[in-house]
Amino acid sequence: MLSPFKTKFIEFMMSADVLRFGEFKTKSGRLSPYFVNTGNYRTGAQLDTLGRYYAELVKSTVGEEFTAMFGPAYKGIPLAATTAAALSREHGIDKPYFFNRKEVKDHGEGGLFVGYQPQDGDRVIIIEDVITAGTAVRETVPLLKEAAACEVTDMFISVNRCEVGKDENKTAVMEVYEQYGITVHPIITVSDIHLYLKESGNFSDILPKMEEYMTRYCIL
Repeated sequence: MLSPFKTKFIEFMMSADVLRFGEFKTKSGRLSPYFVNTGNYRTGAQLDTLGRYYAELVKSTVGEEFTAMFGPAYKGIPLAATTAAALSREHGIDKPYFFNRKEVKDHGEGGLFVGYQPQDGDRVIIIEDVITAGTAVRETVPLLKEAAACEVTDMFISVNRCEVGKDENKTAVMEVYEQYGITVHPIITVSDIHLYLKESGNFSDILPKMEEYMTRYCIL
């Protein structure tokens, strides 16, 4: 049985048109029967709610044991901002956040990062939307490592799709941990979404497609 916390989060994503069902091509090139697009969060109330879910996950896993949170451009930017605000407001954890530019700015303050500037010895956590094949992580971590001798320890995401990465015997999350030592913490997983669809009894058309996709691409 799905927990109330996860049930409410799935229903929140669906109400915001963030969790959608149909046929979608993911960044890894796979055709998926569901898609998570955090770019569809459009209101202050939605961002406030989302930040509280992320903040609760951060608080319950790493607490205050980190220096700053990083939101990869572009979708990670509002996620990191709303998580930082919710951590301060809801849990009294006031930590800096920062994000990257797609292109390095050569005028004004310059540089690649906006907000906090990582320092040697920092413990940085990443705030992102989903992991499919781990492509975004492989693009992000080198940027942080080049900027400072910091430790990137944990990553927080809305959904773990539990999909195989470059190695068909390992998920992208497993590969991220093996390659970078980063522990990934999802609010929900694809199994949670599948269980929600089964328990609701209203998605008989989607369930077979979900199960076929999970059998083909997921390690559960």
